[in-house]
Amino acid sequence: MAEGHEHVSEIKYEKPLWWAFGLTSVFLIAEVIGGLITNSLALLSDAAHMGTDVIALAISLFAVRMSRKPPDAKRTYGFARMEAIGALVNGGMLFLVAGYILWEAVGRFRQPPDVASTGMLVIAALGLVVNLISMRLLKAGSGDSLNVKGAYLEVWADMLGSVGVIGGAIIIMMTGWTLADPIIAVLIGLWVLPRTWTLLRAAGGVLMQSVPAGMDLDKVRDMMLAHPGVAKVHDLHVWALGSKEPVLTAHIILADETQPPDVVRQSLATALTAAFDIEHATLQVDASTVVEGPIHA
Repeated sequence: MAEGHEHVSEIKYEKPLWWAFGLTSVFLIAEVIGGLITNSLALLSDAAHMGTDVIALAISLFAVRMSRKPPDAKRTYGFARMEAIGALVNGGMLFLVAGYILWEAVGRFRQPPDVASTGMLVIAALGLVVNLISMRLLKAGSGDSLNVKGAYLEVWADMLGSVGVIGGAIIIMMTGWTLADPIIAVLIGLWVLPRTWTLLRAAGGVLMQSVPAGMDLDKVRDMMLAHPGVAKVHDLHVWALGSKEPVLTAHIILADETQPPDVVRQSLATALTAAFDIEHATLQVDASTVVEGPIHA
């Protein structure tokens, strides 16, 4: 087993996460109030998406805090799975919000209401500024931490939503065509749904202990079999504790039983870290007479 992960990058970028969380939370309240006052569904749609940003940032902060907690007698892997559970909650809320927005938009297509386009434009412009500031705060950490990268992408997508609302407000101001409001709302909703499915699928994969995305089990097995000290590999399992930190367990049979098993295990663990960034590898050496079992993922 490799040594435990360090969480320096997570802790390093906690302060920018707090700033982005504070800014987004304050403006979320302002955007909801503004959407109700201006009667803009597009603005409320953007506010709903900004609400998911707040949740995503809260999950990121929670993951940072939980990552500092060491494993204990009941949670031997610590709290890494909380990230996936939070993502499932986030994804479920996104689906409900997007569904409501699309349903409300159908009614507005039939009977377009009056929209206060000036207020809609001002609030959306302020939202764009908040998004850009938050993106600036999170950009540095997005290259080092997958957790921060997820929050950065959420804010980036919401920035596009703010741009869409601004465009809708300008169209209404210039032409009086109020159908632009529900059209923008639908586009934002349709933008959210595919990303939501991707989020839910990734979280479900973690909880179902699937092979981590981007990792080829056959290549892992082939690399292990190519090691000069290994004759056979069986009962191979690869999964992830969270969005990262892949874990591997396997039984191996030595090519030469006179070799010290610990030397082969350490050499193979080092090779797995170098080739696939697998730092948690538990390798059991079996006798050559063992019956080879199926390979699992």
